[in-house]
Amino acid sequence: MTRKLPRSIRSDREGATAVEFALVSPILILVLMGLFDMGFTVYANTMLQGALQRAARSSTVEGAGDNLSTIDDAVRIEVHRVVPDAAIAFTRKSYANFTDIGVAEDFTDANGNGACDAGEPYEDANGNGTWDRDRGSVGLGGARDAVLYTATMTYRRKFPMASLIGMRDTVTNSASTVLRNQPYDAQKSKARLGNCA
Repeated sequence: MTRKLPRSIRSDREGATAVEFALVSPILILVLMGLFDMGFTVYANTMLQGALQRAARSSTVEGAGDNLSTIDDAVRIEVHRVVPDAAIAFTRKSYANFTDIGVAEDFTDANGNGACDAGEPYEDANGNGTWDRDRGSVGLGGARDAVLYTATMTYRRKFPMASLIGMRDTVTNSASTVLRNQPYDAQKSKARLGNCA
């Protein structure tokens, strides 16, 4: 036997908003934390890119090789204002031209297998004595060289909700820029011929 509730109780809506909010709030909080996390990640990456651009311009002048740690520290200081716990690693690769960036060293594929092997001749563009999939030389290079300057930043997420949706606790962002060194001298070439192993 069911007993009907009085009409005054059935029509009473006090507290309904609190119950509805209690049901919706966990999802709302998760969405907001996700938006804050995404916004912070974009902002941190923008700060890294801007700092890297400014530092790269300082790297293109003659004598910059003696100041690389100072130039890298300037990027760290600027980024640490926003992300104090960020670990930042830097790499520099120099190329004779902008079109050489990320391009493998040329070789003659005598056996047609698509690999540099079996004593096939190749051009050692970076002068390191082996065939490479990237013809760049590590470092600043010389006058008129195009330099790919990359910074990789890793830090712990600022909002703890990432693990709830299966994301890692750390964020890794990279920023790169390419600038040509100033023409303070004649461009030097390290290229020589070699044979693949």
